[in-house]
This record gives sequence, C-alpha cells and structure tokens, in this order.
Amino acid sequence: MPSNTRTATRNRSVAWSKDDPFGAEYASVQLGADTLSAQGVAIGSDPEPYRLDYTLETTSSFVTTRVTVQASGDGWTRSLYLRRAGDAWNAEVAHDGRDAGLPAAGGDLAALADAIDPDLGFSPLFNSMPVLRHDLHKGASAGDFLMIWISVPDLSLHASPQRYTHLNSSDGFHVVRFEAVGEGEDFVADVHFDEDGLVLDYPGIADRLPARADA
Repeated sequence: MPSNTRTATRNRSVAWSKDDPFGAEYASVQLGADTLSAQGVAIGSDPEPYRLDYTLETTSSFVTTRVTVQASGDGWTRSLYLRRAGDAWNAEVAHDGRDAGLPAAGGDLAALADAIDPDLGFSPLFNSMPVLRHDLHKGASAGDFLMIWISVPDLSLHASPQRYTHLNSSDGFHVVRFEAVGEGEDFVADVHFDEDGLVLDYPGIADRLPARADA
C-alpha cells in the first residue's frame, strides 16, 4: 500500500449540507499517519425525519475496525455495533419503539468477510478510508472494493461493490470518480477531496460547508 507522509495527528471539524434528500452532517475527525477516527451526527429527512449519531475507528492502513451507529426518529430508536475481529465481521443490533415501517437492522455478514470498510448511507466521511489507504486522491490506483453498505435510517447491511478512479488534481483539489459497480447499479459521481482525503463536494450526495479558515 502507498506510504503516507502525515506524521502528526490532525484534528478536523467538517460539515456538509445535503439537498436530495434534505439533510446535514457534522463530523469531528482525528487523522493520524495511517489511521482515522471520527464522531459524527447527521440529520436526514427520508422516509421521515431522523437523527444519526456515529463513531468510526480504523487500525493502521485506514482499515476499519469498529463502527457504531444510532438512529432515532419520532417514537423509535435503533442501533448498530459493527466490528471486525480477525477475518470476520460481527454485528449487534437493537431496536426500541415502533418499527416505522423500516426494514430490520443488521443482515447476513457471511458473504462480506472480504469487505474492508463499511459505507454509511449518504455520509461523505465514509468515502475517505479507501481513498486514503491507496492515495487515490494523489493519483494512485487500486482495484474494485467490496463495502458493507449501511442503509439509513434502518441500519440494514448489504454488499456494495465500488470503484474509485483518480481523474485529476489541481490547487489542493483532487477529483476521484466513484462508481457503484454492483449488478443493476449505475450510480457515478466525480467526488472532490481535499489534501486530507476528506470530501469537499460529492455531486448528488453532499456539499461541504466552508469553515472560516477556508474562506
């Protein structure tokens, strides 16, 4: 895997707005030489208003080891604790209140042992791990990835084959094409990343809100 020249931990606070469906997200991110951890909160609106609270931890090479997600809406809450132990993923789920007409949380992880990362629905933060691991925002290349797609707000789990391809870089902006390559899927977006591998603009998903230092 490509080497990473970052030596000191950097703390970043980032926020995104989301247009369709309407929402917003805020994350506190700790970036090490080859590790990432984060705590975030998101507000969504489809199929009804809901709140997500999540934590994310990786080991070296930005390989995810643990994700926790709690979703809550009017009269219901559900949670997911997903962790990798050895060569297998384990998931614990809980549900309280009405089912809100949502699919059941969790899912069959037997076919997902080769997945390195989860991908939380509509969250631009979760695109950073494969990009950072392979320096894709800096022009490197990699093969396709299998992700564990965490659907929101139901927190059900699904296989998600994905592809990332570096397109160009200019003045601290790096454009990486994202493609969903599963059977019957045709979603493609040219995603803009900053120097730290965090999403600036994800067409159709999210747009980063400017911080004072970015103005």
